[in-house]
Amino acid sequence: MWKDMLYVGIGGGIGSILRFITSRLVARYVYAEWLFIGTFTANIAGCFLIGLLSGWMLTHQPENQAFRLLFIVGFCGGYTTFSTFAFENLRLIEMNQWGLFALYTFTSVTLGLLAVWGGMKLGN
Repeated sequence: MWKDMLYVGIGGGIGSILRFITSRLVARYVYAEWLFIGTFTANIAGCFLIGLLSGWMLTHQPENQAFRLLFIVGFCGGYTTFSTFAFENLRLIEMNQWGLFALYTFTSVTLGLLAVWGGMKLGN
């Protein structure tokens, strides 16, 4: 268990640092009202990366738990949790779980926005 947490922690730390760098680099080249584009870029890049790594792993290393924990759970999770959200939604679509897909997507976005709003109100 500790070894697994170490893999996730190392990958997550590196992913978080690279997300920060991505956002800062992108922010240098956009107008102030488009500052969200750094997060958008990290989210889309993270989605591509989790797909690439998952596809490679399933084909070449299906039993490699350390690879999955370090790169997919840790790195991609640290780089952007949106990639995990997108991956999970894709899995629901692939399993023809359309109702659960719609419920998960709608409630995640709606409750996420409400939670941020509520947290901001409580924090003020």
